[in-house]
Amino acid sequence: MIHGTAVIDKAAEIGPDVRIGPYCVVEADVRIGAGCELGPHVSLRRYTSLGPRCRVHAGAVLGDEPQDTAFSPCRSEVRIGADCIIREGVTVHRGTKPDTATVIGDGCFLMGFSHCAHNVVLGRQVILANGALLAGYVEVGDRAFISGNCVVHQFVKIGRLTMLGGGCAVSKDVPPYCTMRPVSLNAVQGLNVVGMRRAGLSSEERREIREAYGLLYRSGLAPAEAAARIRERFATGPALEFPAFMERSSRGLCPASGRGAARDEE
Repeated sequence: MIHGTAVIDKAAEIGPDVRIGPYCVVEADVRIGAGCELGPHVSLRRYTSLGPRCRVHAGAVLGDEPQDTAFSPCRSEVRIGADCIIREGVTVHRGTKPDTATVIGDGCFLMGFSHCAHNVVLGRQVILANGALLAGYVEVGDRAFISGNCVVHQFVKIGRLTMLGGGCAVSKDVPPYCTMRPVSLNAVQGLNVVGMRRAGLSSEERREIREAYGLLYRSGLAPAEAAARIRERFATGPALEFPAFMERSSRGLCPASGRGAARDEE
């Protein structure tokens, strides 16, 4: 189960049924959950934990020191949830302040050479496609899809069930359910209708989200007015995630590209 060329510190905690491939390095204070599998040349640096049944492919480096010129050696962590897939060459850096963490939620899929900088927080079932780059303190909601070669500025928040088109750059916050135009800067182009269907949102819930999106992006209202109007219109339901997200926004919202029309094939 552990290849003879792997270097495992005695202070690492290895769960049952773990497979560790050739030339892996597992440092002290690392915890590997039951049923995990490490491919060749994987490095798990100090203060990294893997939940059960994760698969880490060749050359990934998890828990290295943050690329932050202000970083001073301290105890900070990388915490990776259960059932994650981490492909070739992925890098995930630990928190930059004492007792902070970079957190990857359950069921995330980090494709080849994607990067999560210090203090990034991914929700559950987030997908980063090849070459996606998340800067420090980025927050990503559940089931978001970050396409290939996207770049996300530090401190940006990305709502749940969003989809960033390939090669886009984001330096402002992306509201939930939205799609971003490929190869663009901060350009919301509509709603992630396919993602909402796959997540099991009903046709009525999707209709309410479209209405809330229209108030935010197509009504001409100021953001604060749009948030208030959405709260007046809906007592419950997923449409209320728009004003809740706006309250947490610190960098302002990405604007709509063109009319920002929400398209639904139904």
